[in-house]
Amino acid sequence: MNSMLSKELLVQIFSQGCKEKNQWKIGTEHEKFGFKKKSLEPINFRDIEDIFLKLSKKYNWEKIFEGTNLIALKKDKASITLEPGGQVELSGAPMNNLFETCKEVNQHQNELDDVCKSMDIDFLGMGLLPKWKINNIKLMPKKRYKIMSEYMPKVGSKGLDMMFRTATIQANYDFSSESDMIKKMRVSQSLQPVIIALYANSPFIDGKVTNYTSFRSYIWTKTDKKRCGILPFIYESSFSFERYVDYLLDIPMYFIVRDNEYINMTNYTFRKFLENKVLENTEPTIEDWKIHLTTVFPEIRLKSFIELRGADGGPWSRVCALPAFWTGILYDQENLDEIWSKINHWTYSEIVNFYQNVRKNGLNTVTPDGEKLSDFTKKIIYKSNDGLVKRNIQSEKGNESTFLEPLKKILESGKSPGEMWKKLFFSEWNNDIDMLYETNYFKVLENEKV
Repeated sequence: MNSMLSKELLVQIFSQGCKEKNQWKIGTEHEKFGFKKKSLEPINFRDIEDIFLKLSKKYNWEKIFEGTNLIALKKDKASITLEPGGQVELSGAPMNNLFETCKEVNQHQNELDDVCKSMDIDFLGMGLLPKWKINNIKLMPKKRYKIMSEYMPKVGSKGLDMMFRTATIQANYDFSSESDMIKKMRVSQSLQPVIIALYANSPFIDGKVTNYTSFRSYIWTKTDKKRCGILPFIYESSFSFERYVDYLLDIPMYFIVRDNEYINMTNYTFRKFLENKVLENTEPTIEDWKIHLTTVFPEIRLKSFIELRGADGGPWSRVCALPAFWTGILYDQENLDEIWSKINHWTYSEIVNFYQNVRKNGLNTVTPDGEKLSDFTKKIIYKSNDGLVKRNIQSEKGNESTFLEPLKKILESGKSPGEMWKKLFFSEWNNDIDMLYETNYFKVLENEKV
């Protein structure tokens, strides 16, 4: 092993993520598609640069460049970045509670609306770009994306679709110990189909209806089997920080950065890089490892915290609802223990089938126990609600459980959002996907700000 960087040190980096419960935070990230109101075309890099410049000037975001290209903004531990196909992402700061999280989400919306008004640009909260074909979308000028775009077709049939045409909402959570991490990873991964169903918001591609309520979720199964999907080993008794490091060591790398130059490393695993000098005079560094952590895409990703990545993008209120759902479960020990005790007999193959069925059938899927998912989800949301009430964090709007309302409305309807869109497409819209943009149904169908 390399004398400066060892497997033992990599394991230690994960273990250093353990935090006392009073230091636990909530992180929220979300992506959305910008479009030009007149033509409905996706915004391009120059549009995004203009948006970023306006946000920087008016709202004091610090500009981040790659070469001469403005590629990101940062402020107060939050960042605004552009994804490969021009999706705009807010990676929120770690927050103490959901009121802080939602304040950040709404502030971001207000700032975007403000600077984009004069540009005649709006944003669409969907899991998949519904109208435009992939050749209508240009790759954003970031060096990492060029390497990824050349590698993706070698390892999956829909990797470029994932890069160019998908958007997600993500919630991030802390853990107190290795055993706490293990339980949270297992519960989160096993329950991820619940979130796929509640957030299923991508039934269209190329302006046509698919057989899926979440085609985005299906795309991830055809992206890169080595680095995507659900992880079988987290259910094994040997699962640990070290086991996750072993998983990462055997995944092919994307790149390393030396003197601002991106060096393609897709022919090497990190283990090979660590054990041998695969490049002359090039030693692996902690920074290389940190980059590598961001190039695997399982449904549940471990860093110094846990990332939950299964949700389709959606309207603003659902951005706040995702961390609400998980906070009431993962940050309430009684809920976490009880839910795990009820589902820990599910086998890996049963969970795989659960995943495969839910992206098509939404809330009409059945769990590995044969229970209708809509009924099972009601019980889980009740648990989450109870966990949020017990946290006893108040505002003039009540306690944090108020943020679950958008998910309760979906459950009351009995249909995943994707099913609602399909119904509208075949009835009121008369098979015209433009209606999704023109009428801005998101704002008609629900109160976006919570």
